[in-house]
Amino acid sequence: MTALCTMKHLCQATRNENRYAKRFFGTLLTQSTQKWLFSPFWIVVPDSRKSAVFELTQPFCTDEKSRAQPKSKAAFGSVGRRIPYRILHVISQDGESLGNMHRADALRLMDERGLKLVLLRENVEPPVYRLMTGQQIHEEQLKRAEKKKSSPKPGVVQKELSFSSAIAKNDLETKTKQIAQWIEKRHHVKVTIRQAKGSSTDMFMLFDQILETVSEKATYLSKPKVAREGVSTCILRHMSDKELKEHQKMEIKKNNTVKKDENKDLKSNELHQ
Repeated sequence: MTALCTMKHLCQATRNENRYAKRFFGTLLTQSTQKWLFSPFWIVVPDSRKSAVFELTQPFCTDEKSRAQPKSKAAFGSVGRRIPYRILHVISQDGESLGNMHRADALRLMDERGLKLVLLRENVEPPVYRLMTGQQIHEEQLKRAEKKKSSPKPGVVQKELSFSSAIAKNDLETKTKQIAQWIEKRHHVKVTIRQAKGSSTDMFMLFDQILETVSEKATYLSKPKVAREGVSTCILRHMSDKELKEHQKMEIKKNNTVKKDENKDLKSNELHQ
């Protein structure tokens, strides 16, 4: 009797295992047709109706989520010997095209001339590199930093004003009042002065004269510079709260110094009398 019961239980256990195996492999075959990347690990999930069931873990990711991240733009400078491209278009130190060449030839040319390779344009075929000296790289970095600094930030309005160096005094006062109004609204103001024919006016002194009239609230965002022959520009901006406080302190200190000097002169005159 005992042997019969034992055989009955063994048969029942075998049938249960076969049924669970069919369920498991049937689920696996169904899921394989979907666009899922399966994890190679298996876990045992307890089930109230079964003693133990093997199931797949949560998928790690899907093909819809696995997208390449956009590349961040590299800073301008020497790339050293790290060149991922096989063929390059190389430009000489003087700006002349040297044509396409293998990166090994470009590196050999760089070593022979004692120069550095700089990536100029990456999104072309082949990518463009230039041979430059350390001084050239430094100057170009300064130019780019100045250009980035002078470009208006998002949300900031930039106004523009242009006139000749031979501008009349009354017209200059009108222009300066307009600049003061824009500065009051915290706009950036780009001022462009054209050198008039036969005029000997120093355009940089004219810029300083304009700044002097609005010096209580404005300062240079981009200092006066020659944009091209006969044309100079600068950009004015409103001072920050910190800069305004510093400016006020300097003005108070300056006025106190002037008063002290005047008092000394008065005392000196009295003694001589």
